[in-house]
Amino acid sequence: MMIEALVALALIAIMLTSIGSLVATNSQGVRNLEQHVALIETMRLITASLPRAAEPLPAALAGQISEHQWQIRTSPFLEDLSMVPDSRFILLRIELQVRSPSGAVRMLETVRLQLRGGN
Repeated sequence: MMIEALVALALIAIMLTSIGSLVATNSQGVRNLEQHVALIETMRLITASLPRAAEPLPAALAGQISEHQWQIRTSPFLEDLSMVPDSRFILLRIELQVRSPSGAVRMLETVRLQLRGGN
């Protein structure tokens, strides 16, 4: 009877250890997901606050929102591309980089139409 109780306790210990490691893994996954969502929300906030196409963008911007460092670089898109002479717009490449307080980094590269006089 003593051996059966010992085996039962050993099985319970193994099951509790397995459950504990599963909970720890899930907790880490939740933290990673929360960090990713915070980075994406910050990126959306920054892109939503950019000036409209009629307003010029500087070549570089940087700042901090909710402890997230961010940096934007702009440059002409495909400089070798021959521009349409009568067009009011040019293509502008925008590169956004956001760094979370934990050090995780996300980058976004997009293209925007900019009035020819801006930038």
